[in-house]
Amino acid sequence: MTEQQGPPQPQSGLAHCYRHPDRETGIRCSRCDRPICPSCMISAPVGYQCPECVQGGAAAARAAAPRTVAGGVVAAGNPRLVTLVLLSLNVAVFLGVLLAIDVFGIVDDRLEVRTDFAMLGYAFDVQSFTWVGVADGEWYRMLTAAFLHEELWHLAFNMLGLWFLGPALEAALGRARFLALYLISALAGSTLSYLLAAQNQPSLGASGAIFGLFGATAVLARRVRADLRSIGVLLGINLLITFVWADQIAWQAHLGGLAAGAVVAYAMVNAPRERRTTIQVATCVGLLVVMGVACAVRTAQLLG
Repeated sequence: MTEQQGPPQPQSGLAHCYRHPDRETGIRCSRCDRPICPSCMISAPVGYQCPECVQGGAAAARAAAPRTVAGGVVAAGNPRLVTLVLLSLNVAVFLGVLLAIDVFGIVDDRLEVRTDFAMLGYAFDVQSFTWVGVADGEWYRMLTAAFLHEELWHLAFNMLGLWFLGPALEAALGRARFLALYLISALAGSTLSYLLAAQNQPSLGASGAIFGLFGATAVLARRVRADLRSIGVLLGINLLITFVWADQIAWQAHLGGLAAGAVVAYAMVNAPRERRTTIQVATCVGLLVVMGVACAVRTAQLLG
């Protein structure tokens, strides 16, 4: 028995959207020529494009964007932006300390920086009759100390180093990576001071971060096969000053910053391209974890 069929349906001749087969459309992607319905078409400089072509074009644009040797995006605008911000912040804090005499308890009448924000392991404050320092929970000292300077020459010396080393590193690493390098170096300097220096001896200054820039500059110069003699001479002079006046200089902060800066920079400029960001982040986080564990152990020793 033959089944009776209805009259033939008229054909519209329109294609069906490749993402929605039940929808007819007369629009095609200007890039891949696939049919797309109004829900899928995205305005383009010429005609419309499908979502896949738009995403692929964005990814290609990101991949084609100029990159630094460490994989960072070359930022538009001032290439020294982070360096200038850090320099300005150090100067602003120094001036703020001078203007805050006996107002916020940062300095005393003789303009000497007190121990409120300097790096201090563990000490008894005879004025407040309390224990103060990192071991007492004042962990912020490890970072705030890197933005404090006691004398104008101290500030000028460190800021000269920042201005000399910062712009080239910022351009080579990218803004975010350069800032991470600076802050981790500063924290590493405070960490080694906490581990090795006298606990009742306050210290302050951006020297740990600056020595981190020295270490990073040496690693970068070796990576791009630049002449290492000039940076070697400068680093040697600074290390000589560090140990000749070791009784007046926190050499622990200098060495801690130098080592951390070299390690961070090495991971940033030598990581394989396909795993570059993962290795860079893992290195920075790993250093922070190591420093945190070391500080926790030191605190337990001091309070035990």
